[in-house]
Amino acid sequence: MSERTFLDEITIRSIGVIDQATLEISKGLTVLTGETGAGKTMILTALNLILGGKSDSALVRKGSERLVASGRFSIPADQIEIFENCGVVVEDSELIITRSVNADGKSKATCNGITVTANTLSSLSDLLVEVHAQAANINISKSSKQRDLLDKFAGKEFEVAFAEYSRVLTDYHALKSRIAALRKSIERADQELKTLREFVSALTTLKLKRGEYPEINLAIDRLANVEELRIASTSAMNAVDDEDAGALTSVGVARRALENARSKDAALEAIYVQLSEGFYLIEDAKGALASYLGALEADPTQLDYLQARRAEIHTLIKKFGGNNEIASEADALIVRFEASTNEIADLEGGDNRLKEMEAELVNVKKQLIIAAKSLSSLRKLAAEKLSSAVTVEVQALSMPHTSFYVKVESVDYAALKESDFTAFGCDEVSMFISAHKDAPLVSLAKGASGGEMSRVMLALEVVIAATHPVGTYIFDEVDAGVGGKAAIEVGRRLHSLSRHAQVVVVTHLPQVAAWADSHFVVTKDSDGSVSQSDVRKVDGDNRIEEIARMLAGLENSVSAREHAAELLSLKMD
Repeated sequence: MSERTFLDEITIRSIGVIDQATLEISKGLTVLTGETGAGKTMILTALNLILGGKSDSALVRKGSERLVASGRFSIPADQIEIFENCGVVVEDSELIITRSVNADGKSKATCNGITVTANTLSSLSDLLVEVHAQAANINISKSSKQRDLLDKFAGKEFEVAFAEYSRVLTDYHALKSRIAALRKSIERADQELKTLREFVSALTTLKLKRGEYPEINLAIDRLANVEELRIASTSAMNAVDDEDAGALTSVGVARRALENARSKDAALEAIYVQLSEGFYLIEDAKGALASYLGALEADPTQLDYLQARRAEIHTLIKKFGGNNEIASEADALIVRFEASTNEIADLEGGDNRLKEMEAELVNVKKQLIIAAKSLSSLRKLAAEKLSSAVTVEVQALSMPHTSFYVKVESVDYAALKESDFTAFGCDEVSMFISAHKDAPLVSLAKGASGGEMSRVMLALEVVIAATHPVGTYIFDEVDAGVGGKAAIEVGRRLHSLSRHAQVVVVTHLPQVAAWADSHFVVTKDSDGSVSQSDVRKVDGDNRIEEIARMLAGLENSVSAREHAAELLSLKMD
């Protein structure tokens, strides 16, 4: 098995009928069997929660305060960076995801002990597990899901082409928006140009600078209160530097009083140090006050200038700005002023500028058509390969005359409409089956029974897994509507898939269970609960007994045991 993510263990507590259970999942094919209502699907419910599924308080076991589901995954070294880019930390190549849901519906998720959102878990799910349940049969009827499957199968070359198409489509729509905006602007260009030129003239004259407004306010506050500031500073200077009773003199006297005695007591020495530090701090403050007083002077002319400039800024903002805080509005005007040259150029260019942009749009549309055609071509090539490969798989699943077809219907590129360019290209993807050689093609959603649909989906998974591998595949009711030889072939294909990836299957068919590398049986107590001891791994005679129970619906049937042993021998062939 190649290096992929790997589900090592699932731990469940208080989910549905399950009280507590832990499953150590091995590589290869693992099957879960058990009587109806024993809780097999609760294990998949737990995994759904682990992978970011919607929380539901109804899942909490009656009498419990909360449920807990935990999954431990092994992460290959070459994929750790991908997971960390999703916002989680992988420790020792291991990722432990835990999800709890309280009885009141509140949910919590952690990855390796760090709290994450359910959306983060959902983004991780595509990297960890591919789940195939009944919902997959419903989804496959949707054209969008069929397109997604084909695109996934198409591989790396298609991914590159799709990225190029998306880039050109974005450029195309952006340019169209600019053209529409310019057309609208041209209609009112005269008025806009007048307003814009008036704005530019006012900003040019004022020469407003970023951050200037707060500086003006500070300067005005200082100049308008010079006398009050001088009185306060002078009083502080006198209190610090008075020759007889100033702070420096008093602290100096205290230091000298302790000078000789401080060496005789460590406590007194500490006080002396504090007084010394205070002395130097006050001395520094004295210097700062002296400098401040020296620089402090009244300047009525500068005060008048600053007040007038502040008024001009207010007037400018009132005319051209918004209603936010004055300082931020002033800076916003500067940003607008810096962009005004291009705005004026667009408006003054008028029709000439519009013609240039329309010519550019024609070129971008040509690129878009080329990119869309490339997608169509790659899709049609992939459709042929997928049709052939899935047909081989389907016929191997006891549908020997059935063929599978993928059709790609592209738009008429000679008569394109604007609406033809979607986010996914210009193609419609449809999947069909044909019951025999000359039978008509029937839509996959309408022409397949439950059993046929399950086998088609399995065939698709097997084929796509070869080109777009996922570490773990989960199948629930993949054998719905299947029996006999078809069931044996379903088991064979699941076993084949498990040679390349980890596969976990919930099944009620012994023909499928017989192919497992690891077999778990879920049983329930007489009170309907499932505890730790009731999820057990079986092998040897115990496994023969379980297969026999599934075959006959009763225990200790000799013929069923013989049939079970025969089924188990298929895997050895």
